[in-house]
Amino acid sequence: MRLLALPGLGLGRDAWAPTLRRLGLPSSVLPLPAYGLPAAPADDLRPRALAERVVAGLDPTGGPFAVFGHSASCQVAAHVALLAPAAVSSLVLVGPTTDPRSPTWPGLARRWLATASHETPRQVPVLVRDYRRTTLRSMARGMEAARDDRIDATLADVRVPVLVVRGAHDRICPPDWAALLAGRSGPGSRATSLGAGGHMVPLTHGPALAEVVRAFLAGRA
Repeated sequence: MRLLALPGLGLGRDAWAPTLRRLGLPSSVLPLPAYGLPAAPADDLRPRALAERVVAGLDPTGGPFAVFGHSASCQVAAHVALLAPAAVSSLVLVGPTTDPRSPTWPGLARRWLATASHETPRQVPVLVRDYRRTTLRSMARGMEAARDDRIDATLADVRVPVLVVRGAHDRICPPDWAALLAGRSGPGSRATSLGAGGHMVPLTHGPALAEVVRAFLAGRA
């Protein structure tokens, strides 16, 4: 099984490194505009448009892939599964956004602030480096493009199994939102919460996340 991981908004390859290193499976991380790469003015940052970029670059001899998304890139990953069902064996969605009960910038800010106190300061150097590379302007554009993309509607048409994972203290992805998304997804889908962590668990709690993901993927082999 091969893994294709999409970084979260503003993040780069290193944000997935602790999880992928612990999994020890063949994997690649694909940064995208606003998701690890600065966005050009003409870049279409809507999740479906970014998914079309991903699908266009897939190696048809390398799949099928388990596609991983984190935060806003979960929306991109869901569209990849919808656009290229033969190339995707399963989805792993970590802390997916955006819950339609809180789609506004103030609502998102409140949820982020409620989560931030549970994040470890050890991740700050990675975040500063990644955000500087991606640029705050690109990140703001990317979030604006993602805010109204209904991942729950996308997953309703996705037939592959989906694992929805959240950190125990993730208020951006509350447990009932994670459960709703798993319930909208294909057979074999489920939602789970780690015993610790906030929104950045691929970076801060990689080993714990990897063990949950490993058990899910073993059932898909």
